[in-house]
Amino acid sequence: MNDAAPHDALDDNRQGLIGTPVDRVDGRLKVMGQATYAHEVQEGGPTAYGFIVEATIAKGTVSQIDVTDAERCEGVYLVMTHHNAPKQAPWGPLLAKDRFARSAPQLANNRVDHYGQAVAFVVAGSFEQARSAARLIKIRYAESAGRFELAPNLDRAVIPAGRPGREADSRVGNFEPAFASSTLQIDARFTTPVQMHAQMEPHATLAYWKDGQVIVHCSSQLLMSAKNAVANTLRIAPERVRVVSRFIGGGFGGKLPIYGDVILSAMAARILKCPVKTALTRQQMFHFTTHRSDTIQRVRLGANADGRLNAIAHETWSHSASFDNFYESAGMQTRTLYAAAHRLTTHRSVSLDLPVSDSTRAPGEAVGMLALEQAMDELAEQVGIDPIELRVRNEPLQDPERNIPFSSRQLIACMQDGATRFGWSRRNAKHSAVKEGNLWVGMGMAAATRGNLLQPSKCAVQFDDQGVLTVRMAMTDIGTGSYTIFTQVAAEMMGVPMAQVRMEMGDTDFPPTPGSGGSFGAASAGSGLFDACTQLRTKFARKFGVNAKDVTFAGGRISGAGRSETLASLAGSRGLDAVGEIKPGAMVKKFSQQSYGAHFAEVTVDGDTGEIRLRRMIGVFAAGRILNLKTATSQAVGAMIWGVGAALHEHAVIDPRYGYFVNHDLAEYHVPTHADIPAIEAYFLPEFDDKTNPLKIKGVGELGICGAGAAIANAVYNACGVRTRDFPLTLDKVIAGLKLQNTLSTAGVPPHFKS
Repeated sequence: MNDAAPHDALDDNRQGLIGTPVDRVDGRLKVMGQATYAHEVQEGGPTAYGFIVEATIAKGTVSQIDVTDAERCEGVYLVMTHHNAPKQAPWGPLLAKDRFARSAPQLANNRVDHYGQAVAFVVAGSFEQARSAARLIKIRYAESAGRFELAPNLDRAVIPAGRPGREADSRVGNFEPAFASSTLQIDARFTTPVQMHAQMEPHATLAYWKDGQVIVHCSSQLLMSAKNAVANTLRIAPERVRVVSRFIGGGFGGKLPIYGDVILSAMAARILKCPVKTALTRQQMFHFTTHRSDTIQRVRLGANADGRLNAIAHETWSHSASFDNFYESAGMQTRTLYAAAHRLTTHRSVSLDLPVSDSTRAPGEAVGMLALEQAMDELAEQVGIDPIELRVRNEPLQDPERNIPFSSRQLIACMQDGATRFGWSRRNAKHSAVKEGNLWVGMGMAAATRGNLLQPSKCAVQFDDQGVLTVRMAMTDIGTGSYTIFTQVAAEMMGVPMAQVRMEMGDTDFPPTPGSGGSFGAASAGSGLFDACTQLRTKFARKFGVNAKDVTFAGGRISGAGRSETLASLAGSRGLDAVGEIKPGAMVKKFSQQSYGAHFAEVTVDGDTGEIRLRRMIGVFAAGRILNLKTATSQAVGAMIWGVGAALHEHAVIDPRYGYFVNHDLAEYHVPTHADIPAIEAYFLPEFDDKTNPLKIKGVGELGICGAGAAIANAVYNACGVRTRDFPLTLDKVIAGLKLQNTLSTAGVPPHFKS
């Protein structure tokens, strides 16, 4: 995209479909149990079932493996280990352009790189037979000492490889002397723990071979990446791989890569000449799939007495697997959010002997905002002004590091609108000032921002003589409403009812899209669809004998020059088709593109137990044109609930002796439940960003988590005066703060605690 998007059919919205809170077109299939997920697919003939045996050490080698008893079990077809696994490409390459298309070999050697790694694979006539046989495999290990914790290994930190435009470090001006000379200073250390995706649908695969091609049904967010990963691993041409993923029960980044269930199933299916189905158990997912890295963050703010920032620095450390190079980009939002002449952001990565970490629920901003927005709250208190006013005073006129204009920016408007809706004016600025019985009551707020992306995408459309528009693209729906919003766009563009649009997605046989992830799915795949429909409109207009700009499409008809005709009759028996495409271009270089929002939260803190309860929460967002108010609101509210989890609940605990996650199931890995979530409201401000993409939209899915947890942390401080910088905010930390606060008060020191 090299130019701003002109006025178009979506702006006219003649049928009123764009922005309408339309029910999900796939909703009935899902509630009736007719939406087929990967593990439910029955295809390719009688199916065998696989079960993965995981390593019970975190580092070392398999010195001996005895599969004799397992092979003798009833119903067992195959036991695969590093002794008999087919040859595969080595892992990587490390600096691949698409890290999700890298080779991911399984059972390639006897080395164990992390706890839970696949060390054997059993295939049998049923899941129960495979699991039972797997338990009979005898394995001996030669264990090596490993490194499993971030903080004790910071001396091993390295500068990770960044991407053009997103380099690991950035520096503007001269931060150190500017900070040292600032009247007001904040120098704070924050930590965030490992977090898990915890999506509802476990990873599962059905793989079989037909005419030299492997067909893989799996739960994958990025189909083209998955296709190439299988091809690269098995050393076959991409044309010999087809990946299908029509319905996905949640992804959150955990289904961006493919895992051993895909590769092992494909290899076993080739050996056995029958379909092989493998599903991970919930417990296996904690070590066999990716997770969010834990982080250590240092935020320094230097300001004048009026709160205007002179210097801002955000330094972060996160871990990666010993053989990988992923890092949590927690300082990226600090490069664009607030104005300051002197700036510094750094990212450092520490290799640990843990499973691979990767993108998880708004990677970077989700945890980075927990630190930055708490630090801004602390600065507002130092200055003695309202936290919103502090942010207004530090509003940049343009991107403060790239020195280019923003495509659109309504951060102040979001904060002001949210303050009105929430009743922010009733907040008592003094902490520990509002009490109801034994409950301290507090309010907090935080800004929200998330970078906006556009990726290359294609789409094919065909209109037939029955008046049906068929749309095909290798796009996925991870429960976010992709089927619905694309149906709305297609129907509005061609002027037909939504019921006459057949949306076919989730198959690499269709034109390629970038898939679902990074909040770029709707913008990228939707723009490819928009272009395809634009070309199809031109073909209809040409056949109608009128220029495309002189006709209207509505009610299944094309009208212009004083006449009208049905699209079905113009399409004829052969139909009309078109292929559309979008590519990022000059606009991403000319304009800084982000979505924005503001969070407001009210909490209570029990004075005896330290228990925190969220009472209410409001988010106001500006994310370009909203395609479907219902699905967008659902996305925003869900993301805000993620923020509640990050603030109060989520923490995957690493056993530093053995390198595994102790709480590796949903009974002990706590995420918010209905009892934790009161009324949460999300609102969107009107916005049409013509610099972002032809649809004039921005990503919505992840924006709502960014800053949400910080608003809660700021509310806790306002309630009881305890500033906890180590997430999650569990009651033991609050109690410790309240006790210390009481001790300091007794000693005549102001009751101000910072852990």
